[in-house]
Amino acid sequence: MPISVGEPAPEFSLSDENGKMHSLSQYRGQKIVVYFYPKDDTPGCTKEACGIRDEFSSFVDNQIVVFGISYDNASSHRKFKKKFDIPFHLLSDENKSVSKLYGADGTFFPSRKTYLIDEDGKLLKIYDKVNVLNHAEDILRTFAKND
Repeated sequence: MPISVGEPAPEFSLSDENGKMHSLSQYRGQKIVVYFYPKDDTPGCTKEACGIRDEFSSFVDNQIVVFGISYDNASSHRKFKKKFDIPFHLLSDENKSVSKLYGADGTFFPSRKTYLIDEDGKLLKIYDKVNVLNHAEDILRTFAKND
C-alpha cells in the first residue's frame, strides 16, 4: 500500500557507513530528510549528495537530519562519503526492505525519491521526481514554509 503525506512515516532501522544502527524513532522531535538514491559515486547521485553537502550548514541551522539510503554496503558508503566529503549518514538497505516499505524499491537500484518527515514523525512531503541540481534548496524551502 503506498504511503501518503500526512501519514506517519514508516519506522525503520538501518546501519550507516560505520555499522552504527539508526532507527527513525530515535529522531522523533526533529525534522528528517530520507532520500533514496540508486548508487554511490554515480553522476546523478553524486550531484544530489553534493548539493545537500553544499547546503548542509542550512540543514544544521534548521535542525534537519539527513539520511541517504541505497542498496550499497557500508564499505561503498564510506568510500563515497570520503571521496566527496559528505557530512551526513548514508544507510545501507542491502535487502531492499526499507525501500519497499517506502515504495522506492527497484529491481537493481532504488528509485530516486525523497521523503520529508516533520517533528511528529508524519510525512510532510514526498518527492517522486527529483531535480538533483536544486533539490537541497527545494527541501529547505519546503521545511521553511511549514515552520
